[in-house]
Amino acid sequence: MKFAFRYGTLLFLKYLTKLFYKHQIDWRTPSDEISWDDCRLLVFLNHTSLFEPVFFGAAPNALLKHIARNLIVPIADKTHQRPVAGTLLKLTVPGFVPITRKRDESWQKFLDQIGDTHLTAIAPEGRMKRRNGLDKDGQPMDVKPGVVDIIKRLDQGKILIIYSGGLHHIQAPGDKMPRLFKRLDVGIEALDVEDYKAAMATGSDNTFRANIMDDLNRRLSTCEASSKSSAA
Repeated sequence: MKFAFRYGTLLFLKYLTKLFYKHQIDWRTPSDEISWDDCRLLVFLNHTSLFEPVFFGAAPNALLKHIARNLIVPIADKTHQRPVAGTLLKLTVPGFVPITRKRDESWQKFLDQIGDTHLTAIAPEGRMKRRNGLDKDGQPMDVKPGVVDIIKRLDQGKILIIYSGGLHHIQAPGDKMPRLFKRLDVGIEALDVEDYKAAMATGSDNTFRANIMDDLNRRLSTCEASSKSSAA
């Protein structure tokens, strides 16, 4: 019953979003080549707004079913306490773990809950990009090492990379109301876990970690062009 309610809520959000926004999807892996139930990690790049559930409008129903049944996600304790974002999470996510922004026991608690059938989702920058391209403390946006901890726990399945074109043209951090009838750009790519880990394992554990972070930062940089085209 809980699954049916979550899935129904996600479908409602998907088709409500499609009424007000046009989704321009770049299928970097053709959709008919992706087995959605095999996805074990969803990496969302270019975190720019708490309004990002509008991207559900680009999600195939099979992925929404997988999310409603198996998603587990780390949520910043501040976000968890927000009345709108926190409520939406409770309605749509079967497993979420509040964490601090430090690599402390809350992060380890989250990692310990990742199971073989879970779809884990993470925005690896760990904070939102402001209009000036920096985080709220004025620091450059880059990928943090937490995503590597998750990848190391995966043995098989797919990593789903979501390349967000950004939402500053719709709702940037600090904006009160979203703008309607805009275009959303999003890229979707699926990577095989075993192949990806083998490609990144070119030396020591530290090198493995650095290789993944370098690769994801490179992928993050490709979102910039989409951000500019979305705002146009």
